[in-house]
Amino acid sequence: MKTYSPKASEIQRDWFVVDAEGLTLGRMATEIARVLRGKHKPTFAQHMDTGDHVIVVNADKIVLTSDKASKKLVHTHSGYPGGLTTRTYGEQLERKPADAVRKSITGMLPKNRLGRQQATKLKVYAGGTHPHSAQNPKPLEIAGARRES
Repeated sequence: MKTYSPKASEIQRDWFVVDAEGLTLGRMATEIARVLRGKHKPTFAQHMDTGDHVIVVNADKIVLTSDKASKKLVHTHSGYPGGLTTRTYGEQLERKPADAVRKSITGMLPKNRLGRQQATKLKVYAGGTHPHSAQNPKPLEIAGARRES
């Protein structure tokens, strides 16, 4: 029996939209990373990009469990000596919520050329609107993430 490997012309890409309001960050990020990789499809091949496009809206209304907003740190480096900047996750969510959510999701993708290609299919917006309505995105239900009221 031969192993099936999808051809580039056979890959069907869909668009999904996730409303992040009240969702737990880590649980949401794992589901989105799974869809970006294409693991939800029967044609998944780990050496190819078979995933779908994902749009995340309301990234500024994400929820962190326990004291992660004040204890978990985010490090960025400018590339220059002494250019390390350290902030708490709460400060990062106030300053650039889209970057904080994007970093959490891309951290769950492969650390190679394929992971960078899969990360380009992720669009994150802090507000409730997005410019991708022409693609007719379908809502993506996140099973494990609970909505906080």
